[in-house]
Amino acid sequence: MPQSWSDQRIEQADLAACRKRLCGGSRSFFAASCLLPSRIVGPASALYAFCRVADDAIDQSRDQHAALTELRERLHLIYRGAPAGRSEDRAFARVVEQYQIPRALPEALLEGFEWDASDRRYQTFAELNAYAARVAGTVGAMMTILMGVREADALARACDLGVAMQLTNIARDVGEDARAGRIYLPLDWLRQAGVDPDAWLARPSFTPPVGSVVRRLLRRADVLYRRADAGIGQLPGKCRPGIRAARHLYAGIGHQLVEQGLDSVSSRTVVPLAVKARLLMRSLAPRSAQECTRPPLPQTRFLVDSVTARANRMAAPVAIGGRMTWLIELVDRLERRDRDLDLQIMGSQGAKAPISRI
Repeated sequence: MPQSWSDQRIEQADLAACRKRLCGGSRSFFAASCLLPSRIVGPASALYAFCRVADDAIDQSRDQHAALTELRERLHLIYRGAPAGRSEDRAFARVVEQYQIPRALPEALLEGFEWDASDRRYQTFAELNAYAARVAGTVGAMMTILMGVREADALARACDLGVAMQLTNIARDVGEDARAGRIYLPLDWLRQAGVDPDAWLARPSFTPPVGSVVRRLLRRADVLYRRADAGIGQLPGKCRPGIRAARHLYAGIGHQLVEQGLDSVSSRTVVPLAVKARLLMRSLAPRSAQECTRPPLPQTRFLVDSVTARANRMAAPVAIGGRMTWLIELVDRLERRDRDLDLQIMGSQGAKAPISRI
């Protein structure tokens, strides 16, 4: 059914509100979005706005578990096609319907927020990856869907990119998180460096051992950034500069942190504007095709599977239906041809149709 003028105006107002939230949120994400095709910018803004609102609802609530319950109800209404009266919810509901985003993806995002609300700590790097998969790998997978790509390899690399970005964020925000009573660095890495997590969290300060853990985290992120490069090459051509820009801008945060001595406790790392400009220009340069046949991270495999399984369910009935329609039409044409031939024979000989043709 065509949209009414009123519906179109509401949709445009919702997208404008989402875009405004994006402008006032992540500067790196906003800069990268400016390089995306116009057809992607609206859906990407709606996706970002819902994720941002959900994150803020947890961070700013006095009762985080109640906030989570409300978010899950809002998500339920979105997938019922009856979103709550918020611009972000209405816009995201349209994106969910248009692009058939599996519910498992935003549900995993909310699960990651639940881990934040529980002040969960991560003993190992694998456990930290499981968190990053939920709060960032999900976004990578959903962005890939918006670009019309549902192949497993491309999704795996998109999740790699999301996880790499989250690891970079964690490395950048060590001091800020610690002052809020949170610690995301793998606890076994800290102990291996001679740092007692509880004692350090009580009085956070920068030390060379803490810097060594930050460096270790950034190196793991760099491995994933390089793996993600192959996935960017699998995206539609016009989408690549925007995603490549996001990749370089976030990786640039880590490189800047290294240049500043790995101290993300005393101050927050900021990439100078001139450096950002060079990184954006770098994202526009042609790239030779790269290949990465590595499987998804164990912690992101469930995200990839949720998309590919849905794609198979959507494609199978269409393919089977198409083959069945072709077969039925073929049989019908053959039967009509035989009936016409029989009528000609019967008309000339007065004979009955052969039993084999009845």
